[in-house]
Amino acid sequence: MDASTYSKTALILVDPFNDFLSEGGKFYPLTKETVEGIHLVQNLKKLIAGARERKIQIIYAPHHHTAEGDYLNWRFLSPSHQGSKNVVLFEKGSWGAEFHPELLAAKGDIIAQNHWTGSGFANTDLDFLLKMHNIERIVLAGMRANTCIDSTARYGVELGYHVTLIKDGIGAFNWEEIRVTVETTFPNYGHAMLSTEEFLNTPKP
Repeated sequence: MDASTYSKTALILVDPFNDFLSEGGKFYPLTKETVEGIHLVQNLKKLIAGARERKIQIIYAPHHHTAEGDYLNWRFLSPSHQGSKNVVLFEKGSWGAEFHPELLAAKGDIIAQNHWTGSGFANTDLDFLLKMHNIERIVLAGMRANTCIDSTARYGVELGYHVTLIKDGIGAFNWEEIRVTVETTFPNYGHAMLSTEEFLNTPKP
């Protein structure tokens, strides 16, 4: 990545919710080991600051906020949908469905429509927003490595975007999920992989 591409690049933050990233979040007992182990919140803060310095567009790709009756009479409940239903994950109007307080959107950031399953692109306006802002390259970070991150990255490649993964900017329920994403799945379809520090060491305009 070089300075000439920044105007056509977006940092996409996937599901930076309290339920995933904060003590007391519904899934924090599952995510705590990796989130704290790689200093995920701190890395995401650095990525956001670095993107702002480089005038890279920041876009949030949040999951649907679950409410009572959301999955009533659905044809096919996937394990993801069933889990969201059972836990009432990212419950509408709750603290858990808010972005982590250190990762809040600022003026000029974009929040895409909420996705219902894994991909930030499926049934949302994310692709439209990227096209309207002349974005050709996306940099992905957030939650969760082997579900929403992997699905969004794959979909992005299919749509013709250049996709970069921040390998220490993603969390999961365990280290194996991150390892498989970083070492096996993403290298088979993604374009580039950087650490947070490597991203921050790219030239400033």
